[in-house]
Amino acid sequence: MKKQLSFLNVTLILLLSACTIEPIVPSVVPEKPPVSIVPPHIVSPDVATLRVTKWGALTGWATDDMRPAWDAFLQSCTVLKNQQLWEEICALADLMQKRDSVTLRQFFERHFVPYQVLNSDGGGDGLITGYYEPLLKGSRKPSKRYRYPLYTTPDELLIVDLGEVYPELKNLRLRGRLEGRRVVPYYSRSEIEKDVGNGAPRLQGHELLWVEDAVELFFLQIQGSGRVEMEDGEIVRVGYQEQNGHPYKSIGKLLVERGELSLDKASMQGIKEWGRRNPGRLNELLYQNPSYVFFHERPTDSLGPLGALGVPLTAGRSLAIDPRAIPQGTPVFLSTTWPNSSKQLHRLMMAQDTGGAIKGGVRADFFWGFGEEAANQAGKMKQIGKMWVLMPNGYVPRIKASSGDN
Repeated sequence: MKKQLSFLNVTLILLLSACTIEPIVPSVVPEKPPVSIVPPHIVSPDVATLRVTKWGALTGWATDDMRPAWDAFLQSCTVLKNQQLWEEICALADLMQKRDSVTLRQFFERHFVPYQVLNSDGGGDGLITGYYEPLLKGSRKPSKRYRYPLYTTPDELLIVDLGEVYPELKNLRLRGRLEGRRVVPYYSRSEIEKDVGNGAPRLQGHELLWVEDAVELFFLQIQGSGRVEMEDGEIVRVGYQEQNGHPYKSIGKLLVERGELSLDKASMQGIKEWGRRNPGRLNELLYQNPSYVFFHERPTDSLGPLGALGVPLTAGRSLAIDPRAIPQGTPVFLSTTWPNSSKQLHRLMMAQDTGGAIKGGVRADFFWGFGEEAANQAGKMKQIGKMWVLMPNGYVPRIKASSGDN
């Protein structure tokens, strides 16, 4: 009877049409590292297929410099080594003395098997975008210049892991708030940012910092972590803490659909320029993305922003993926092109992050690092690419036959 009541409660929650139910995939980087992440031995067949292949099929594999990727791989091993599948291989990696590119490549070829990542329709091409760690100007006190707050997670935000109530729903999480005795959706971006009366913001008292630019704050929420420079030169690092539960919607795509930006201009830089030309319409545009991210302050001596795996991201070698398709922490070989270019970009990456907009098999977000050049590359990156995930010998995924198989 108790189990039936539990199921009824979950069912009633799910039937709240306005509430947002979403997979447990952080829209941006979470701060606290998990104790262990178990790679899915069965890839979701409606998302992707992993098809075993040969090393010679990996375009550019033989020419990539493995050394920067090795450091990122060792970061993944700090989490993966706790799992039986990875325990031996991570121990061997720690013992490696000779770490030139040729030797490291031989290590992967000896201990791993490459699988091409295919979309659910069997296609091998997908979208590769970029992200970065931004720098904003800010203050610990509001002023005429610093008017836009970063908020910490409000106490009233409810987070329900439905899998704890009913195992069949283990990949679903609900976020909302109580209204009387009802669970209703948490406030959207527009509801959070609009005053509730007497000029008071809805989340007054939960301010962490204030920054000077609304568009930069918007993109900080998309990136998930960043740095804020105070007027006295102090640098404060902030990271993802929680999210309001609403789905991410692309305002760049919306501007293209409205005919206000061409597809080639629908980048971060293009959106910022549109905002400068249309200051009176900016809020209305930003409100079209109801997703909102809450932050907390991070140690200033952090090696870098933490990804969903719980390890520091490595510029140019960390990748955000859909964990329903690719196990977190695994090496992924990426074959794509440089942003807005036909120049080939072939790199061994590590699947160390996830993203609210990163959905599907051949779909990834390339972490470019910190600074103006990283922002420039990330903002322009919207390339077509192929991906291969490298799994330890002995890994046996469920392989779904595709039209390309003989």
